[in-house]
Amino acid sequence: FVVCIKIVSRESLLHMNRELMDISIIIINYMTYERTLGAIKSVVKHTEGLNYEIILVDNASQNQDACRLDEYLADGNYPVILIKNEKNVGFGRGNNMAVEKSSGKYLVFFNSDCELTENTFKKCFDFMEKDNSIGAIGPRLITPDGNLDSGCKRGFPTPSASFWYFIGMHRFSRNPRFDRYKLFHLDEFKMAEVDAISGAFLFTSRKIFDDSGGFDSQFFMYGEDLDLCRSIRLLGYRILYNPEMGNVVHYRGESGKHRKFKTVFNFYEAMILFYNKHYKRKGNILVTAAVYSAVGVMFIMKSLAGIFRIRKK
Repeated sequence: FVVCIKIVSRESLLHMNRELMDISIIIINYMTYERTLGAIKSVVKHTEGLNYEIILVDNASQNQDACRLDEYLADGNYPVILIKNEKNVGFGRGNNMAVEKSSGKYLVFFNSDCELTENTFKKCFDFMEKDNSIGAIGPRLITPDGNLDSGCKRGFPTPSASFWYFIGMHRFSRNPRFDRYKLFHLDEFKMAEVDAISGAFLFTSRKIFDDSGGFDSQFFMYGEDLDLCRSIRLLGYRILYNPEMGNVVHYRGESGKHRKFKTVFNFYEAMILFYNKHYKRKGNILVTAAVYSAVGVMFIMKSLAGIFRIRKK
């Protein structure tokens, strides 16, 4: 699906030994030109003390993003490798393609709608260099108004964890038994070992990523970060949420704005895919029927709510 791979800022890359690159920062762009530039600029502004490269994948944006990015980056100010796809291959597969072209000891999966506020990559690099038990690490993600983005520390969506969450039990109790889905009971300002961190910012080593098998491309969008974290944990590594790595602003859902119904479908499809892959064989037909029914009802309700919002406009 790749029609063009162009190295932007050739001078910068040629003066680096790419075999000794510390980190490869991977960004997927889908019709988020302004946000993507903001992400890249924040990397350049705040990243010091590391040799790094940025692998930017345009996932067949249905506007002029690929050309505009090409033109903007052509001035040579950014160490960016731009990959243009002729088809939207999804988040996970796009990241896998970028990894194949990267050369860093460590990999950072960094959303196009995220921006650094400090030298977070260096902090993650130093932290993981000191502890080989860590499989992946994520910082504190915040919304533009400064509140926590709860997706940065997650439990696996087991049937029981999902049940308690979707009936709203977390609103009444911070008992870990009822709060395994979003882990609201964990202090957002303290480091904790968790089941999963967000794919919006996921820092791991190349070796661990390769050993885990990478992102499962059957997840088009959503769920692939949970799946990867599960694979890393099965290898015996820890997944850490560490707010000491800094605050990263996450604008959330920028790519999905251009494909609203498909985004909703992908979200609930990912729930079914994750359940089928990891829990279906452990349960029984009644549990499976309940999961399928609940996901189906939520998908219909979310879709109808979207239709009503459009009509009101």
